[in-house]
Amino acid sequence: MLLPYLTERLGVAAALAGVVVFLPKAWDVVLNPIVGRISDRSTHPAGPRRPFLLRAGLALAGCFALLFAGPAQPQALATAWVVVAFLACATAYAFFQVPYVAMPAELTDDPAERTRIMSWRVAVLAVAILVSGGLAPMVRNAVGPERGYAVMGLFVAVLIAGGALGAWWGTRHAPVRAVAAGAGGLREQLGLVAGNRAFRTLLTTFVVQALATGAMLAGVDYVARQVLRDPGAGSVLFVCFVGPAIVCTPVWERVSRALGKKGGYAASSLVLAVGAGLLVAARALPAVGVYLAVAIVGIGYAGAQLFPLAMLPDVAAADAARTGENRVGVFTGVWTAGETLGMALGPFVYGLVLAAGGYVSSTDSAAVQSDAAVWAVTLGFSAVPAVLVLLSLLALRGYRVERMAR
Repeated sequence: MLLPYLTERLGVAAALAGVVVFLPKAWDVVLNPIVGRISDRSTHPAGPRRPFLLRAGLALAGCFALLFAGPAQPQALATAWVVVAFLACATAYAFFQVPYVAMPAELTDDPAERTRIMSWRVAVLAVAILVSGGLAPMVRNAVGPERGYAVMGLFVAVLIAGGALGAWWGTRHAPVRAVAAGAGGLREQLGLVAGNRAFRTLLTTFVVQALATGAMLAGVDYVARQVLRDPGAGSVLFVCFVGPAIVCTPVWERVSRALGKKGGYAASSLVLAVGAGLLVAARALPAVGVYLAVAIVGIGYAGAQLFPLAMLPDVAAADAARTGENRVGVFTGVWTAGETLGMALGPFVYGLVLAAGGYVSSTDSAAVQSDAAVWAVTLGFSAVPAVLVLLSLLALRGYRVERMAR
């Protein structure tokens, strides 16, 4: 919702809005590996990861509420508010997400159990996105443009706080496998992580797909208004995108038993790409056809989230077993930095596509867009993500941990 908030509420030009969304998140590329190293060396009695979930999660909730509660005028001040608040959100998110993603590698030594853990995580994530992403546009539309975004921000902040408290409280009895933190400084540890071929290929695949997903999510509100001509359709698109993950995640888990995690990841990615490719025809399709194509994307998205998140702990645990040193936090720090970069680049790229098509930013919701601008809205939502997902599979071919972590 941040990109349409900038272009439609604050009237920021599409290309500049893309930069505003991208830059604060790019900070995480630097910060996340540092956070991972900090959590690796933590000696807190409650465990090296759990305390971060509570503190950073609640901080993120507060910062998120502030993000959409700034002034609307003058535009320079409003834009600066967004940059500073989003930078604070990115920082808090790093201190939550890195320890959170690191925990599965330390909860169990069984690769199959990690897949089951990740399947639950993806299913709950799908529900959370469904509630927040689906209801956010409805909250905004119900309250009105002037106060709608602020109320929406507060609504999502409450969900974030609830999730942080749940993750912290729910893992209070979780086992923690003690592995010595890796020796040497952060630079040395990053070098060792970068030298892990399996990690590099997996990360590259995931980051490119995060870029594709970020572009699609950024385009939902624009497609609803400019292609489907129904602002309320944004919520339906979110439901179609995320809803299948709740049903299909267990199916993808079973697929992994037959094809392995790498094979399942490739298959789910292809489904995602096919669904995105079908959306090239969104302007000619009836609304139900668009919804069905987005649902196909959602089916693929479920697997494309499950498999890499199940494969990452395998890579980190295999490294710890081989070296006797715990670099899980560094692995996940680099991983979440890449994920954050990809998700931030998605709206940035989508903003550039809108700018190339001549999209006109305006605080007037009735502003008329040119045919080229509507095509930009459509192709940034469909063709661009489809091509990116297909390209990502070239990197996945080099992944080689499958036999030891099937």
